[in-house]
Amino acid sequence: MSSDLVPPTYPKVPTWRRSAALGTDLFIVWLLSSLLAYNGLLRFFVFILFWLTLRVFLVAKNQGQSLGRWAFDHKVIDPRYNKTPGLLELSRREGVMGICVYLATLGLSGLVSGNAGILLFWIPISVDCGLALFDTSRNPQTFHDRFGRTFVIGTQRGYSLDIKIRNWVDKMKKDMK
Repeated sequence: MSSDLVPPTYPKVPTWRRSAALGTDLFIVWLLSSLLAYNGLLRFFVFILFWLTLRVFLVAKNQGQSLGRWAFDHKVIDPRYNKTPGLLELSRREGVMGICVYLATLGLSGLVSGNAGILLFWIPISVDCGLALFDTSRNPQTFHDRFGRTFVIGTQRGYSLDIKIRNWVDKMKKDMK
């Protein structure tokens, strides 16, 4: 049996780190789109424009890392070539994810106005990301990972924000004793 038939193993990224990176990117895009467009269709287009800029064009130029992925030490790769995915793969992947997270933000804003039925907007992102929770492979994939034919893997290149926060908390606990 040839060694090139055995799929490589990649460093696994915990789900909470992927979620934290997504939340970081979402916060940046949401803040910028909120400042430029208050409501309606214009806000959707501004949101998607910023989302694609941060999660497609920046990732393509930054070795597979958005700001959130850089902060939490992981990146997106194309497993067929073991390198940063092309613009087409990233656009497919982040087009799906961008719509899901935009709908989720609408769901959150609906809670503020007292409309609990708007929580239905959380179903797409729950289904998309929920696939990774039930994927038993070494590198679990969400729907947008599968659709874009990408993997998210751990990397040494990044800010290690989670480690820095844990060290700060440990130091504060120690100082309080």
